Amino acid sequence: MSKVPAFLNVVDIAGLVKGASEGQGLGNAFLSHISACDTIFHLCRAFEDDDVTHVEGDVNPVRDLEIIYEELRLKDEETLAKALDKIGRVVERGGDKKLKPEYDTLQKVKHVLEEEKNHIRFSDWDAKDIEILNKYLFLTSKPALYLINLSEKDYIKKKNKWLIKIKEWVDKHDPGALIIPFSGVFEHKLVEEYADPALKKKFLEDNNVTSALDKIIVNGYKALQLEYFFTAGPDEVKAWTIQKGTKAPQAAGRIHTDFEKGFIMAEVMKFQDFKEEGSEAACKAAGKYRQQGRNYVVEDGDIIFFKFNAGAGLKDAKKK
Repeated sequence: MSKVPAFLNVVDIAGLVKGASEGQGLGNAFLSHISACDTIFHLCRAFEDDDVTHVEGDVNPVRDLEIIYEELRLKDEETLAKALDKIGRVVERGGDKKLKPEYDTLQKVKHVLEEEKNHIRFSDWDAKDIEILNKYLFLTSKPALYLINLSEKDYIKKKNKWLIKIKEWVDKHDPGALIIPFSGVFEHKLVEEYADPALKKKFLEDNNVTSALDKIIVNGYKALQLEYFFTAGPDEVKAWTIQKGTKAPQAAGRIHTDFEKGFIMAEVMKFQDFKEEGSEAACKAAGKYRQQGRNYVVEDGDIIFFKFNAGAGLKDAKKK
């Protein structure tokens, strides 16, 4: 049987330096790469290594976070200034009423960025504001998670002098954001030296530690408001990625548009129930296999069998 997992695409973007918003380092190229992403993993170095240089001369992740925080805000200020100049000429001088709502939202953004010196995602926005914000892809509107790269020794011991200071900074500047300590060296060792599952299991048990990759991936999904459901047959089990809040017909449409057009019902069991009961038949016997209609909101980890009218898509095509 083949297994098709869900994927989280992560892009490695070179480190941000002070003055990037004004073209230092990779400058605008770096910042344009971020604008194409949906969320940001802030990777902070918290390990000492004489063989790995630091652009600022020494290791200080709190300082690095301050630099990143400010450079992203400054770049958004620049993007905003250009947008306001362009729209302002039309709205203020030309009296264009159609663009007035967009102009008003951008004025709110200006207040947040320039007067409050804050990031856009921390303010309250209504549905119309969000529609406009999505058009501009402001860097500080993107959700963020903080990955703290430790030495292998610190990761295994679960101790590092910077962790408390980083938490204090995040609690102040990004309340509620998730901090995930990990070790790049440790994760690399797991892949390179412990490819054999039995050896890997023994190494992790001996050191009373686990890989952080699963936690990073799962929380990356959550930050993007993503979840997944499973479909299963005799030959294949497949995970399908959907937005949180997706209803059953739209989830069926992820598999094929005809599934959504001809949707009849979804037969659903929870992965946890399936795991506990051991089989589909046992889930049915325990009353944990349910038929759901068009308004059912798919939940993370649902195992779904869709029923649909196979001719629905063809009928729709003939009407066009």
